[in-house]
Amino acid sequence: MPVYSMTGYACASRRLHPTEAAPHAPELVLGVEIRSVNSRFLDLGFRLGDELRACEPVLRERLQARLKRGKVELRAWIEGRTEAAWRAPNSAELQKMLATQDQIRTWMPQARELSVAELLQLLSRAPPLPAALNDALASLAEQVLDELRSARQREGERLAQMLHDRLEQLQALALQAQPLVPAQVEQQRLRFLERWNEAMGHTGADSGTAPAAAHERALTEATAYALRLDIAEELTRLQSHLSEIGQLLRRGGEVGKRLDFLIQELQREANTLGSKSSSLALTRIAVEMKVLIEQMREQVQNLE
Repeated sequence: MPVYSMTGYACASRRLHPTEAAPHAPELVLGVEIRSVNSRFLDLGFRLGDELRACEPVLRERLQARLKRGKVELRAWIEGRTEAAWRAPNSAELQKMLATQDQIRTWMPQARELSVAELLQLLSRAPPLPAALNDALASLAEQVLDELRSARQREGERLAQMLHDRLEQLQALALQAQPLVPAQVEQQRLRFLERWNEAMGHTGADSGTAPAAAHERALTEATAYALRLDIAEELTRLQSHLSEIGQLLRRGGEVGKRLDFLIQELQREANTLGSKSSSLALTRIAVEMKVLIEQMREQVQNLE
């Protein structure tokens, strides 16, 4: 299953057939545009003209069925309605309007005659919309939605490839850190021995310090050093998270939230690794890991 990005754009238009009520009306064009960006949830917005407002529930249902996350805006419009308002009426339309006026004045003698401006305004209003407008808009929106999904899939594949590259670099850094663990253990052991000898020397010089207290102090120092040098656990957890991220990317689907959580765990392990490091080599590795993880975090937030 592919990985989808939440970022995408698609647009399409379709010509509407003239209605039977206005067979000679100017040609109308229906347009639909959908754009989406990243968001924690599915946030839908619609920009529809008054003549298309009744179609919003159908469009909302289509979007909710195909998209899971992202801030999505759908815009729909009809071209040709404004131009139609300025067309000149033909003789048949004028005769029909005048006949209607005469019939009304037969029943309402007090009614005044229409002016030229009023007559033109009535005759040149926009033609009626096709009866199947809702179906046409739903069909066109489905086409644009398919194109949007394709665009989001292409972007998702690019992001997944970038994440795979960063995973390989992080795994290489983890392998570089493994051989440095024994050296760090030995370095901390030597420091502990120095503290031990120092503590025992002070005990011998100071008659007020009991050997038992010196021994307790040495044990406390040993515990502190043991906790500090234990970076093997961080490396194990870090490699486990890297393996899980790789499996999620290969499985695909709606993995954005899960990946975001794992990236936070990676960041925590890298921070702990850096704080426990006592050598320049391990510190360098921890810094490089943090840079790569931050790059992954920024891109994972765009995945559905």
